[in-house]
Amino acid sequence: MKTAIRLWCAAVAAIALTALAALSVPTPASAAALTEVTNFGTNPSNLRMYLYIPDRVAPRPGLLVAVHYCTGTGPAMYSGTQFASLADRYGYIVVYPSVTRSSQCFDVSSPQALRRGGGSDPVGIMSMVDYVRQRYPVDPARIFATGISSGAMMTNVLLGLYPDVFAAGAAFAGVPFGCFATTNGSEWNSECANGQLIRTPQQWGDLVRNAYPGYTGPRPRMQTWHGTNDEILRYPNFGEQIKQWTNVRGLSQTPSYTDSPQAGYTRTRYGGTGGQAPVEAISMQGVPHNLPVDAAQALRFFGLDSTPPSSPPPTSTPSPTITPTTPPPTPTVPPGAGCRIGYAVNAWNTGLTAEVTITNTGSTAVNGWSLAFALPGGQTITNGWNATYSPTSGAVTARNVSYNGTIAANGSVSIGFQANHTGNSGRPTSFTLNGTPCSVV
Repeated sequence: MKTAIRLWCAAVAAIALTALAALSVPTPASAAALTEVTNFGTNPSNLRMYLYIPDRVAPRPGLLVAVHYCTGTGPAMYSGTQFASLADRYGYIVVYPSVTRSSQCFDVSSPQALRRGGGSDPVGIMSMVDYVRQRYPVDPARIFATGISSGAMMTNVLLGLYPDVFAAGAAFAGVPFGCFATTNGSEWNSECANGQLIRTPQQWGDLVRNAYPGYTGPRPRMQTWHGTNDEILRYPNFGEQIKQWTNVRGLSQTPSYTDSPQAGYTRTRYGGTGGQAPVEAISMQGVPHNLPVDAAQALRFFGLDSTPPSSPPPTSTPSPTITPTTPPPTPTVPPGAGCRIGYAVNAWNTGLTAEVTITNTGSTAVNGWSLAFALPGGQTITNGWNATYSPTSGAVTARNVSYNGTIAANGSVSIGFQANHTGNSGRPTSFTLNGTPCSVV
C-alpha cells in the first residue's frame, strides 16, 4: 500500500507543471494575491484555506473550489493552474483548500467523508464555501468544484454530498464517488485504483443517493477527464464515473453527442448536445495520470467563461480597482439630499472584509458619487468590489464604477473591500457622500 501511495505521489507531483502548460492564457496585470484565511468555521480535519479574490469581481460572482492533488497544496494549485488568471478575466472567486496530513491527499475514503455532514475534509471545505458566501454576493447558482487526482476524487465527493450547493464539477483523473471507500483507516483502495471495482450504473448512483438520504432536488452536472494510459488511477474508472453520473441524472448510457475536440481526444455528452450537457466526458488517448488540465474548458462547462447577464460587458468590468491617482472632481449632492451608511465587518486575526451599503435618503437621485471615510489605523485595503478605492489606507475615497453611479431616491448601492489590519478591525466613525455627512447604522 505504501508503495502504491508513493507511486501516486510521484506521478501527481508533476501535474502542476503540465496544468500550467496546457493552455496559453494571457494574464492581465493584477494586484490581487492569494490570501490564507484562518478561523473560517468548522474544520474537523485541520485543512487550510486559501482565497483568491481578483481585482475585478463580478457583481454576482461565481465561486470555484479548486482542489489539489496528492503531495500538493492550495498555493501549488493556485500557481500551477490557470483558474486564478482566468478569475482575473471573468471576475469569479476561487477557494483553494489545502491538506495538512502527511500524505497531502484528501480524505475520500473514510465513512465520515462519504456521508453528508459526517466530518473530515468535506465539512471543512463546506465551511470555506460558507465563509465566502457570507462575505461576498456569490451567485448561489454558480458554485462549482474542480480538482486533479485526489482533488478530482474530492470533486466527485463534494458533488455527491452537497448537490444543493454545487451546480457542476470538473474532475481531472479521478474515480467515482465511493470508489475509494475503506473501513480500516487506510487512504488507499487498490481495487479502485486499479480499475477493478466495476458496478452497475444503478449501484454507483445509489452510493451517491444514499450519502444524502431524502434529497430530491436537482443534481449537479459533471465533466470528467481521463487518460487511457493512466498508470495510477486506471482508465476503467473513467467509464465508471460516466455510469455513476448519468444514473444520478437519470440519463441513458448512450451518448447524445460525440466529437474529437483535438487530436487523440474523444468527447461524449450525455443528456444533451451543447457545451453544458448534464454529463460530459473527455477520453485522452495515450495520456498518463499526469494529464494536462484545461482550465478554460472546465470554465466553459461551468459557464464561468463569460460575464454574468447582470454584469457590465468585459470592457467595463466593475469590481475593485485601487488607484492612487489624482482624484476627479467630487460630484455634488442635489439640494435636500441625505444619506445613510450600513457598515458590517467580518474580521479574523490579520484581515477583514467590510460590506458597505449606501442609501440615498433624499427625494432626488444622486448621479455620480464618492464616499469619503477614514480607515482606523493599521487597516490597509488589499482589494475591493463595486467601487474604486484611493488611497488604500488613512483617508479613503470610494467612487462609483460605470454601472452603479446613480442612486435613486430611497435607493441603495452595496460596495465592499478586503483589508489587512494590525489589531484594530473597527469601522470608520464617519462618512460623507459627495461632501454631505451621512448617518451610520
